[in-house]
Amino acid sequence: MPIRMTLPPTFGDRLAASDRPLVGMWVCSGSPLISEIAAGSGLDWLLIDGEHSPNSLESILAQLQAVAAYPATPLVRPPYGDVVTIKQYLDLGVQNLLVPMVDSAEHAAEMVRAVRYPPAGVRGVGSALARASRWNRVEDYLADASGTISLTVQIESVAAVEHVEEILAVDGVDSIFVGPSDLAASMGLLGQQEHPDVVAAVELCIRAAAAAEKPAGVNAFAPAVADRYLGAGASFVLVGADVAMLARASEALADRFIQAGRGPGDEAGNGPRAGY
Repeated sequence: MPIRMTLPPTFGDRLAASDRPLVGMWVCSGSPLISEIAAGSGLDWLLIDGEHSPNSLESILAQLQAVAAYPATPLVRPPYGDVVTIKQYLDLGVQNLLVPMVDSAEHAAEMVRAVRYPPAGVRGVGSALARASRWNRVEDYLADASGTISLTVQIESVAAVEHVEEILAVDGVDSIFVGPSDLAASMGLLGQQEHPDVVAAVELCIRAAAAAEKPAGVNAFAPAVADRYLGAGASFVLVGADVAMLARASEALADRFIQAGRGPGDEAGNGPRAGY
């Protein structure tokens, strides 16, 4: 007799149930091992990135399996808001989508249709073949599927900020997430995520979400910036990334043990490999 299964709460469910903002980190390495380490860190959520990372369907599946035993909630970002790609992600068992570059209410509504079965949407029906329903071990999956999926759309352009109230008004958009890096570039301020105009645009979106009674999140690696946006009412934040943490920590090791202009072993016993 097959096991009857219940899927975990969505990211939207967790946001609604939490009495504090949810704090997460990017997982960009494509590594199930690193995803599992991050999932056990005590952070609330992880963003498994398919836009700027070397992730395939297979590696995303492996990471979902690796983090499933931990309390951290995984969100997955496709490379673009494409109906076919989203169908594949959903069938893998992705419950929480973060769709990049949503600039209009029309695009947001298209993404809602992509995560719903007909007649409310256009998602292909393949649940018997898919991990999403645990191969039909989740009772009444087809009828309840929309309740097992959370949709967050990214606001990361001037056009998206201009239309943020309309995007928030789309039924089925559970939350928005502001990307200051791409937003700054769209504003002609490439690399200036902390420019006052960018900060003002981010905070405008946070206020719009509060007015619409929907959560807003933001990417903010600098602690002071994250604190500012949390103080402004952000409901969730990303405060680091696996690859960035490894890069900075390895650089710190080099800075600590290798002095500029001095090669290994210039002084007896003081080379970086002394003691090996």
